[in-house]
Amino acid sequence: MSGPAWGRVLGVGMAVAGGTAAAAAGGLAAQRRFAARRAQRAGPAELGTLRSDPHVVVADDGLLLHVEVDEAGPEGAADAPTVVLVHGYVLDLDCWHFQRAALRGRYRVVLYDQRSHGRSGRSDPARTTIEQLGRDLATVLHEMTTGPVVLIGHSMGGMSMLALAEQFPEVVAERVVGVAFMATSAGGVGQLLPGAPGRLLDRAQPLVVAGLARLPWLVETGRRTTAFALTKRIAFGGEVPDSYVVFVDQMISRTPSDVIWDFFPSFRTHRREHALAAYADVPGLVVGGELDHVLPFSHTERIARELPRARLLELAGVGHMLMLEKHEAVGEAIEELLAVVAAESAGRQPEPGRPR
Repeated sequence: MSGPAWGRVLGVGMAVAGGTAAAAAGGLAAQRRFAARRAQRAGPAELGTLRSDPHVVVADDGLLLHVEVDEAGPEGAADAPTVVLVHGYVLDLDCWHFQRAALRGRYRVVLYDQRSHGRSGRSDPARTTIEQLGRDLATVLHEMTTGPVVLIGHSMGGMSMLALAEQFPEVVAERVVGVAFMATSAGGVGQLLPGAPGRLLDRAQPLVVAGLARLPWLVETGRRTTAFALTKRIAFGGEVPDSYVVFVDQMISRTPSDVIWDFFPSFRTHRREHALAAYADVPGLVVGGELDHVLPFSHTERIARELPRARLLELAGVGHMLMLEKHEAVGEAIEELLAVVAAESAGRQPEPGRPR
């Protein structure tokens, strides 16, 4: 590749990581500070404040996974399934704030930070794969749940659920009684940015990753200056409260750049349409945003075609972070799914002493 062409590719890679170090640092930093002040004036910073006693689950390669469990209260149904929430790329379990708040006390809810994200341990790059994420999910289910579960995954979290089904179809058949895929893909992810920059990055991704891995200081400088602007543009489809943008920006900014690059090859090879068959017989929900520029709604439609018992929901004017941007609609859809699961399990007596 010629020198000028390599420069263009490297520039696109910097944009994915958070922009170039030369890009309007002062103005964008001021924008971030202004939004943070406005968010603070609007009310207490509640996003990401829900906590429960932490647990540590040891993955099959020895990595420590951070897990939190919200136990059901007295009002919860004795035979209700455990709800397992699986977050997406460069996020952490706190992204489920609104859904966690709505389910709290009524269901047993298990949340965890995927490897190299949030409070979980940093993975060996060789293990930073969607296949490994499926094994991690299997371990979390084995260690932290007993009985029926409803799996809900966003973005990379939905891919983890497909990797689980691919490697452990018996776990899905025996344990999963409901499933929700949100703003995710079963394969053919290709571009992670829209338009010509995304196509260029997709073609030259191995070179971009190799080049930026040698320049961590430059990448981190660029991310600190421009990540906020990219978050606002890419994560949401319309106007949202400043607190939402600040919240997502903080989660992304906490993810080291080398973790971002480590996952790229696995996204390119993610082809798990066949694994959807494992979920075809259970009640389902497939949700996507009309204006999702990360994983367009066509990915959502392809998943829905393979799940005859799933409800397909398109959220108009909504981007990739739909569980924040339209949390009311997402919450209502989850409640409907759980109601269908409950109706189907009605009449089945819980096993004596079976944990929830």
